[in-house]
Amino acid sequence: MFTDRIEAGMLLADKLRKYQGQPGVILAVPRGGVPVAYAVAKELGLPLELILTKKIGHPMNKEYAIGAVSLTDAFVIPHQGVSQSYIEQEVKAVRDRLREMYRKFMGNKEPDSLAGKTVIVIDDGVATGNTLLSTIKILRKEKPARIVVAVPVASDSAVQKLSEAADELVVILIPEEFYGVGAFYEDFEQVSDEDVMYYLDKWRKETRKVG
Repeated sequence: MFTDRIEAGMLLADKLRKYQGQPGVILAVPRGGVPVAYAVAKELGLPLELILTKKIGHPMNKEYAIGAVSLTDAFVIPHQGVSQSYIEQEVKAVRDRLREMYRKFMGNKEPDSLAGKTVIVIDDGVATGNTLLSTIKILRKEKPARIVVAVPVASDSAVQKLSEAADELVVILIPEEFYGVGAFYEDFEQVSDEDVMYYLDKWRKETRKVG
């Protein structure tokens, strides 16, 4: 059980010490992953970015992911009865929302190049792992040296999926019975857009002081 996302991030940072000082970047999954990633980035002295991907839902069941979209790319698993026009329409709609989100949180800053770097993807926990799986496939296209997925808690099924897809998976807690990510935090308040901006600003200010 973690007190909150910051404590979870500190514990995760201890397991990621070997990446301190290496060419790398922390990619936080908004919104819940941002406080966790902030704590890791601060401890390891690595740049903090957002990884903006959203799933494409099946037309008959929006909760069922058939792929994912990023700011620059998309990954879709072909499904019978899902038309190309539906996919194109969804990719455009999702990407427009992601661009809006990126501008809100990061302003005019260009995303860091991931080529040749260790990329550490951080969320506050993983239930199914399906969206992260698609995210990893999209990230591979940017040619990073290594993709590490680091989360405080994950279900056993998610661990199996992600350990095959990522170069390294770091998980503190893999409970025998998984009741959802929030069950493993004492404080699991929803992270707002304002919270995301607070942690990104805090990290920028602290980085400037160190620099």
